[in-house]
Amino acid sequence: MTKAKPQENSCKTPLILVVDDNQQNLELLQAYLEDIDCRTVPAQDGLQALDIVAKDPPDLILLDIMMPKMSGFEVCRRLKTDPKTAEVPVIMITALSEFGDIERGIDSGTDDFLSKPVNKLELITRVKTMLKLKHLTDKLERTLTYLSEIEKQAQIAKSDVEE
Repeated sequence: MTKAKPQENSCKTPLILVVDDNQQNLELLQAYLEDIDCRTVPAQDGLQALDIVAKDPPDLILLDIMMPKMSGFEVCRRLKTDPKTAEVPVIMITALSEFGDIERGIDSGTDDFLSKPVNKLELITRVKTMLKLKHLTDKLERTLTYLSEIEKQAQIAKSDVEE
């Protein structure tokens, strides 16, 4: 009988997708993230972000709300309704401060908000927290898969003994 082993991806450097239509904001966010052990990939609109996520799902998405082609609300809604990307944490970054905008972000599935102008310490703290949560969620999922496999193997062994 072969033993099931949990997959260990915990050593890989987290990938953060940074989405903003303003090049200066994009560069600033990426510069702030240099203080964290992570890789970043930029996207300048929602469609490009969805394309990148489809090819290589990131560990976290920093998502501007007000963008041409597709708003951050719509990008987030699409990500959160797709089972393949629903668990990717999203932090919306916005200059909007009306309660209705926050409510709309929550309705679209965002995990957190940051207000512009972005405070570097706040960004780093929230990103580290979201990456830690993502890591723990992934580890739990691997453990549950491993336990399920062990349970299947135990049932097979039990049925072999009973025969």
